[in-house]
Amino acid sequence: MTTATTAAGRVISDDTVPARAAWSAIVRKGRLLTITDLHGNQAADFLVYDAHDTSVRYSAPDTIHAQGNIFLTTGSVLLSNEHTPLMTVVEDTCRRHDTVGGACSKESNTLRYGHHTWSQHACVENFLAEGSKHGLGKRDLVSNVNWFMNVPVEKDGTLGIVDGISAPGLKVVLRAETDVLALLSNCPQINNPCNGFDPTAVRMTITEPDESDEG
Repeated sequence: MTTATTAAGRVISDDTVPARAAWSAIVRKGRLLTITDLHGNQAADFLVYDAHDTSVRYSAPDTIHAQGNIFLTTGSVLLSNEHTPLMTVVEDTCRRHDTVGGACSKESNTLRYGHHTWSQHACVENFLAEGSKHGLGKRDLVSNVNWFMNVPVEKDGTLGIVDGISAPGLKVVLRAETDVLALLSNCPQINNPCNGFDPTAVRMTITEPDESDEG
């Protein structure tokens, strides 16, 4: 973690999250959270809560309904279950992120890929371990965002999990619209192409933007 000043503003924290690991932080109102896909084709599962009342949390249905699109990109607002804005995507160099694929778990791995996958680490376990640091439990887990994950909807309505369209260095930048608690699971999935069958690191950077950048 570092604190420094860049052309984009003051860096509050800058963390490299290893493959399969979890991360969390409080992002204060107006600050920017940049998620960078360091090596390409790495899904980053994400949850966000009101930092002062975690019963107010990201709502996939509210977000999808409000924007009329299941994919997130620049301009998308992550809405809460109270239909209040939590974070806004202010920059996106990947241009497609999933809202419906959900987080992998030991149970879903077993159902999809066989009982031999039961012992494999998964995003739900990451969320539970990281969320416990903030008093969150299993009942606090909701449908999540999958940054950089490519989940097209087929003509028959089924979802595909296919090779990502991300590349090394692509990023998504989120502005906190209130003080939020952000949780990330750097997806450990190795049974489908969402991580290119080879999970890699991502970078999480929180910055205080220059006044001239605030809009």
